[in-house]
Amino acid sequence: MDLQDRPVSFVSRSATGLVGSLRDILEKLVELPRNIKQACLLLLDMLFVTAAMWSAVALRWGHLEFHLGATEYVCAAVTVLCSAVVFLRLGLYRAVIRFMGQQAVWAVIIAVSYSTLILGATVFFSQADVPRSAPFIYWGLALLGIGGTRLSVRAYYHAKLRSLSENVIIYGAGESGRQLLTALHQGEQYHPVVFVDDDPQLQRSVINGLQVARPEDMEQLVAQHDITQVLLAIPSASPERRKEIINSLVGLPVYVRTVPRFHELVAGRASVNQIRDIELDDLLGREPVPPHPELIERCITDKVVMVTGAGGSIGSELCRQILLSGPRELILLDNSEYALYSIERELQELMESAQVRVELISLLGSVQDQRRLESIYRTFHVQTVYHAAAYKHVPLVEYNIAEGVANNVFGTWYAAEAARRAKVETFVLVSTDKAVRPTNIMGASKRFAEMILQGLAKQDTSTRFCMVRFGNVLGSSGSVVPLFREQIESGGPVTVTHPEVSRYFMSIPEAAQLVLQAGAMGTGGDVFVLDMGEPVRIVDLARRMIRLSGYEMDHDTHVGEHIDIEFIGLRPGEKLHEELLLGTNVAGTGHPMIMRAEEEYLPFSQMQGLLTDLQRYCDALDCAGISSILSNAVSGFGGHEVRYDHLWVKQGKLVVNSEVTTSNVKELFPDKH
Repeated sequence: MDLQDRPVSFVSRSATGLVGSLRDILEKLVELPRNIKQACLLLLDMLFVTAAMWSAVALRWGHLEFHLGATEYVCAAVTVLCSAVVFLRLGLYRAVIRFMGQQAVWAVIIAVSYSTLILGATVFFSQADVPRSAPFIYWGLALLGIGGTRLSVRAYYHAKLRSLSENVIIYGAGESGRQLLTALHQGEQYHPVVFVDDDPQLQRSVINGLQVARPEDMEQLVAQHDITQVLLAIPSASPERRKEIINSLVGLPVYVRTVPRFHELVAGRASVNQIRDIELDDLLGREPVPPHPELIERCITDKVVMVTGAGGSIGSELCRQILLSGPRELILLDNSEYALYSIERELQELMESAQVRVELISLLGSVQDQRRLESIYRTFHVQTVYHAAAYKHVPLVEYNIAEGVANNVFGTWYAAEAARRAKVETFVLVSTDKAVRPTNIMGASKRFAEMILQGLAKQDTSTRFCMVRFGNVLGSSGSVVPLFREQIESGGPVTVTHPEVSRYFMSIPEAAQLVLQAGAMGTGGDVFVLDMGEPVRIVDLARRMIRLSGYEMDHDTHVGEHIDIEFIGLRPGEKLHEELLLGTNVAGTGHPMIMRAEEEYLPFSQMQGLLTDLQRYCDALDCAGISSILSNAVSGFGGHEVRYDHLWVKQGKLVVNSEVTTSNVKELFPDKH
């Protein structure tokens, strides 16, 4: 290095060291208690006041060789003391500097102006030897020192936060986007850098300091500004439009989140600044069909309504919607104490927020206890029953065949038979698409339950029996979506059973709403099928969730964090594609999303014989016998190999006598033998 370069290097190192020292001092000051920071700031302001007065005189005279007398020092002291009082009274030290806004800036200007008036008055009345223009110069210098210090600290703090915060794009420059921007400026987590909007009139304009860009520039903006998240501020957009926007963002290495929807904002259930993950039904992109109020009210309003499995995903949503439809009493039945407690507490809060009064009755109990069910129906004069209690997780039922059948088949039979005896007006079974040509015990047991209701409907009864069949609901217990989300949050891999497996999907609120409407249409033995739209490949759903979470997959071209998809093979009893209809005989109902299927079933006299045999096999935990009965009765269910039930396999290995251990069907219902 040349000798002449050494002074430059020395100056550079000195400047760097000075900046670092100032930064350290500022960091230590920020960590001090608030009262000490306020005292230090007051002291600093008075130093600026003193320095501004001296500098104003020096600038006016144009030199530093001037002498001040006692009068001038008294004027300076009075100005400092009075300024301190004024600054305190105007609340200059109540505002937090890092959150200082326009109001705080005006407070500084007013305070400095008052200080200037004090200086001018003391100089005038004391006849001090000070130039008349000095107070005006003082005003500018004091404002520069006092206000500039605050703005500099705020700028430093914001720069520090900006280095720690995530750069985000706000998609939507409308009112919601502007409100979101204001909310984000008050926080520390996100740093908005640009708006994106598809309105040509807003593009290339500047709103609240942010430029509005085109959606076509999204990829360039993400790379240019190192964007980590895109926040959707389009609450009033239609589901189809939201889906289009989300799909356009799928290929970008960003985490996509959203603000609540318009109806939630209007109802006061959410605010714009509540940023959340992409809602699961956004992935479907279907415009919800407005409900028919007359259908919902027909079986609910001013009636005693009961929901079995009230604590489950479908049962709990049924309870929420029933509550808002004005039943006289709502009876909740569940065998899980915690689930029952949770839904009761939630419904109580819902009643308070919606300002409705409904008598809630929470009952512990199993749908396999017919005597308790009949007692409940008769005691409370139940008029409508929504039977949502079931074991619906396919592999778990394969592992516990006897209990799965006992709950799904006999639980439905006992609940329906008790309803018939107690003269319940309407009984609605919540069924599944897995009941159509089933490949597993769960689906076969649900179809068998449907056939029981179809047979009971043809008996001499005043109870209207019907069933509603639909596919997977997003976010329900057993759904793949919560599992995928957990796997993504833990860093993957995301497990998919098969590359070609597909399912029908519907949101929980949408499914529950349609169940309530379909139940009112039944005439007896009706099988209602909900329009689920087009089936979705599970691997495509997994890819979309991975990319919308800001990750890439190993075959993508973008550089970033990767999450792989791992294919683990079909689970016990799982099939590639689900169906909703056994045949092609289907008719409309007047509701665009509800169809009525005409399907064959066995006479109830024949069903009774099968039920007797099925009960005997359940009592003996004979899984092969259970499977044979279901194979003979359920269309499309045949050749099922029982090899997964834990107890069945273990007993076979130990050669245990099947009479030693029995299921709870025999113990709970000895009168049925």
